[in-house]
Amino acid sequence: MVHRRSFAWLLLIALLVPILVACGGGEGAAPAGTTGAASPSASPAASPAASASPAASPSPAESPAATTEASPAATTGAAASPSATDTAATGTAGGATGGGDESLIGAEPSAETAPAFAGAEQAKQYSGATITYYGDTVGIGANLDKALADRFTQETGIKVNIVPKPQNATENYATYQRLFQAQSGDIDVLMVDVIWPGAFAPHLADLTQALGEEAKQHYPGIIQNNTIEGKLVAMPWFGDFGMLFYRTDLLQKYGYSAPPKTWDELEEMAKKIQDGERASTPDFQGFVFQGNAYEGLTCDALEWLASSNGGTIIDEDGKVTVNNPQAVEILNKARGWIGTISPRGVTGYQEEEARNTFQGGNAAFMRNWPYAYSAGNSADSPIKGKFDVAPLPAAEDQKPVGTVGGWQLAVSNYSKNKDAAIEFVRYMTSPEVQTYRALIGSYVPTIASVAEDAAVIKAMPFLENLADVQRVTRPSATTGERYNEVSTAFFQGMNQILNGQDAAQVLPGVQQRIERIVGSR
Repeated sequence: MVHRRSFAWLLLIALLVPILVACGGGEGAAPAGTTGAASPSASPAASPAASASPAASPSPAESPAATTEASPAATTGAAASPSATDTAATGTAGGATGGGDESLIGAEPSAETAPAFAGAEQAKQYSGATITYYGDTVGIGANLDKALADRFTQETGIKVNIVPKPQNATENYATYQRLFQAQSGDIDVLMVDVIWPGAFAPHLADLTQALGEEAKQHYPGIIQNNTIEGKLVAMPWFGDFGMLFYRTDLLQKYGYSAPPKTWDELEEMAKKIQDGERASTPDFQGFVFQGNAYEGLTCDALEWLASSNGGTIIDEDGKVTVNNPQAVEILNKARGWIGTISPRGVTGYQEEEARNTFQGGNAAFMRNWPYAYSAGNSADSPIKGKFDVAPLPAAEDQKPVGTVGGWQLAVSNYSKNKDAAIEFVRYMTSPEVQTYRALIGSYVPTIASVAEDAAVIKAMPFLENLADVQRVTRPSATTGERYNEVSTAFFQGMNQILNGQDAAQVLPGVQQRIERIVGSR
């Protein structure tokens, strides 16, 4: 069984890595122990599409295009400090230095169970320094950050001040823009979406010499994505991809033997289950997802389009493909979900609003990222053992699609404690820490030896069901520094449609807006 899962995992990674150049998401997980009992009626009101995020402003003009000129950082290798694999780690997570500890699966993170830092002795030369880390905002990600930072401080004497980054990726981008433009020393280490290395490269430290040896452990495609003009500007942190969560107990209760494979089946199943459950739970919903006007909606809507032969926003030749009949059909179908199988407030939902509704037992289906798996199976979760994961539905005769995401860790060029910050990144991106985060938080590792670990595979059995999913990327490689403007134009249009406008009327304007942005590059 393990071998079969290992094969499925490797197949999945093989599909994911070569195209992991343009997506991000999945940040901001809630605590594993958080039941998320919020009912849909308590969800945020729909946010108008016109409420543009800060990311609507142009990206820094000095930013280079993303990823296209990457060169492998793994060839440099001049590690100034010991590789994570050079010294035997004594932490409990295992990973490359030994099998992961299955007892950690779903456990609460703590400094005591966090893995030891193999490079602690060298890092002690920076003892007494304080670094500021813009880390995860809430939930299991934030809890893991605290536990790991505490362990790092215990072993090195380097203090870590964790600042929750904005949960909204678009606002997060704008915050970094402001800090970098001011050349602020208030940030040392930061989480970077997989689509951002190119845009922020001028403001990020070159990690090639310090972490080039460690970079060899990660999948080459991600290292290439993070290498801009020959400089390794970020280290891989974790991968992401969109998937469908569904209630196994409710499917059985209402006579379904398998999750939906098409969007039509999803509608039918969600409506039947919703109608039945509302007899006892008036706020029960059929399907929840990320409908707010932000980057997450770009990911969701890209999946709707790509799985319906409606294009990928911009094709490989740079042609904008938003306005087409298939896109109109699937987006008007999504509009029809609002108020029928999805709450009206879903147009204000981000990841956590969707997860709270689903994990609280108030929805039959949910689109979300892998982090929601471990959260849903936490000890006090109302749906523990009552749900599973499947590929997202597709149109008839089309393949299921999942938007690729992922986050990196980088060091600011304006850091006043750059060496200490690099040591923190060395620890946080090590095989031991990736194993720990995979076991506790179901964060998809970016190191092959971790991905092949039997305990890690056991912690994320859902990957076996997703090996055949087609990965789709947002067009950051095509649009470079203008990606954020393109995404903003796209998700604002999608949000207008979800709030009731006809896709046939909205898409021509979205198409023209994106063409102007791309044409002005």
